[in-house]
Amino acid sequence: MSSKTKIVVLHMKEIIYTIVFAVLAIVLILLLLFMFLPKNKGTSVTGQKYIPGSYTSTVSLNNTTLEVEVAVDETHINSIRFSNLDETVATMYPLIQPTIENIAEQVYDKQSLENIEYSKDNPYSSQVIVNAINEALEKAIAKK
Repeated sequence: MSSKTKIVVLHMKEIIYTIVFAVLAIVLILLLLFMFLPKNKGTSVTGQKYIPGSYTSTVSLNNTTLEVEVAVDETHINSIRFSNLDETVATMYPLIQPTIENIAEQVYDKQSLENIEYSKDNPYSSQVIVNAINEALEKAIAKK
């Protein structure tokens, strides 16, 4: 019985090319996974990050324009106030300052504009102030 020996010759160049292409394919697959997998993005104000700074929006009361200033850091709402409230406007609208203080207190506690309880004395003014705060916060939201 004669045995025929088969010799397989592998060229080192072919082995190296195969290894390099396999590594490149793995890197490409990982890159595509990281690029196209969905990321967690919060839709509520509390889940969103802010660009630190002070942002303003305007509120019109008859012929008077007030600026609502909202100061934020990266994750929290720090202050809400009128930046140009003078004595004449405070005299003409005596409930405007307590209203913004009430709303600001609720926002500080919740760090959100959701479920804000409006004052029964002036719900319209409360809604206008909340809209102005929301407008200022939209400017502060960091784009991802």
